[in-house]
Amino acid sequence: MRCIPCSTPPPSHPSIQAINVTSSSVANSVLEAARDIKAPIIIQVSQGGAAFFAGKGLPNDKQQASIAGAIAAAHHVRTVAKEYGVPVVLHSDHCAKKLLPWFDGMLKADEEYFAQHQEPLFSSHMLDLSEESKEENIATCVKYFKRMAPLGLWLEMEIGITGGEEDGVDNTGVDNSRLYTQPEDIWDVYSALSEISPNFSIAAAFGNVHGVYKPGNVRLHPELLNKHQIYAEEKLAGKQKKPLFLVFHGGSGSTKDEIKTAVQNGVVKMNVDTDTQWAYLCGIRDFVQNKSGYLQTQVGNPEGADKPNKKYYDPRVWVREGEKTLVERVKEACADLGNTTSTATPLRNEAKRRSRKPSKSVEQHPATERAEADVAEAHTDEKSRK
Repeated sequence: MRCIPCSTPPPSHPSIQAINVTSSSVANSVLEAARDIKAPIIIQVSQGGAAFFAGKGLPNDKQQASIAGAIAAAHHVRTVAKEYGVPVVLHSDHCAKKLLPWFDGMLKADEEYFAQHQEPLFSSHMLDLSEESKEENIATCVKYFKRMAPLGLWLEMEIGITGGEEDGVDNTGVDNSRLYTQPEDIWDVYSALSEISPNFSIAAAFGNVHGVYKPGNVRLHPELLNKHQIYAEEKLAGKQKKPLFLVFHGGSGSTKDEIKTAVQNGVVKMNVDTDTQWAYLCGIRDFVQNKSGYLQTQVGNPEGADKPNKKYYDPRVWVREGEKTLVERVKEACADLGNTTSTATPLRNEAKRRSRKPSKSVEQHPATERAEADVAEAHTDEKSRK
């Protein structure tokens, strides 16, 4: 099983969960969860998460640590994903204007990998120019998308601002009106990008906020997404139902009803980071608290002054406890979206459909045609292990 390109999901396709990873431990836990529920998964790195993956001791004044960490994460996932037997989409998260050198470094790695393997290193990347003018946002996305499309890369872009704070980007004081994207803006994005390739998605703001919050403090309106779909349908003269592929940012803390409404209105990808960070901590926290008497010295514990404690302070023991609780939280997140065993069939069918319908501006990338085989191979591998 290979990591697959982010092939276009049909409008009825369940949304696929996207989990931010900051280390091989976190990435492995996400893969373990996906394997257990036999579901595809999106593994993504943020600029800060990528730098952490490479090592906080590295300088990052030119985004060199973030570039190296993102590439390392991609190669790690590619190496081990086949052992877990599930389709994986490799994605990079928010890239603001000031972080474009990071984006450039990843895209260069994609081009180099493509030259050797006829597919990009990553499946998709996100550009977040939402703090810039609409005109600059769209123009920058068009510029990069023209370079990405021949490689078979998917582009995610954001228009409208996600509130809260993440990875040093602080939008906690943004005017509330900017948290809600207008249908006309969505159509402008669609019109520009669809001329290049159909392989793009839009993170439209509907009150989204990064992080967690008390109930009632944030007003999400996923029902607004349907207005975007209707507006686009009318512009297309009804030729396509739900033509927009939308993304749900700031998913942590959302209610199950909000998630359900978002998916019904065309959300095909939902990001979760804060909740999974907390889940990872919980397992470690509980272990440290429950085994406190065994973690004060290398020798000596409640069982005796000469008893060694290595089997308690070995990182493989307590880190694993964090992985266990993270695995369960990822499973829950996937279930909230309907991203379970049944998701693989629409993915396989869509890969077949797209292999017959290349985009008008870009030749069909051969790796997309292999997506169907990747899904089938993943389940064949699993059966052979049983």
